[in-house]
Amino acid sequence: MTPDSLNHSPLLGFDPGRDKCGVAVMEKDGRVLEARVVLSDRALVTLDEWCDRFQITTLIIGDRTTSGEWQTRIRQQLPQLEIITVNEQNSTLEARDRYWRLYPPRGFSRLIPQGLRLPPRPIDDIVAILLIERYLSLP
Repeated sequence: MTPDSLNHSPLLGFDPGRDKCGVAVMEKDGRVLEARVVLSDRALVTLDEWCDRFQITTLIIGDRTTSGEWQTRIRQQLPQLEIITVNEQNSTLEARDRYWRLYPPRGFSRLIPQGLRLPPRPIDDIVAILLIERYLSLP
């Protein structure tokens, strides 16, 4: 049972970064309500808007790149949020695999081994989803 299992509000996942960030909102049953990659200078605005829109009380954040700096900024701007840090190790590789399961390659790109294929867009939003899943221990 998760610490906020009695709280029915969705969870906000946040993959912090220097240039861009992944943001995702997920119900505790695993249903993704919204996911997006945003520029870092717009991340706090997006978090604030989504907190209001989805009535978020808990933010799940990765523990690697710039996490400490972001946690300080989030606590200053959104003090009502409970911030939970999760291990972000290998999340980018896992997100890449998830991308190809969601969007299978077509044409000649199918012939390239999956480990050598790079998604055609940033996948920080998928990382944000994975962070929430890790917190919930969802498969």
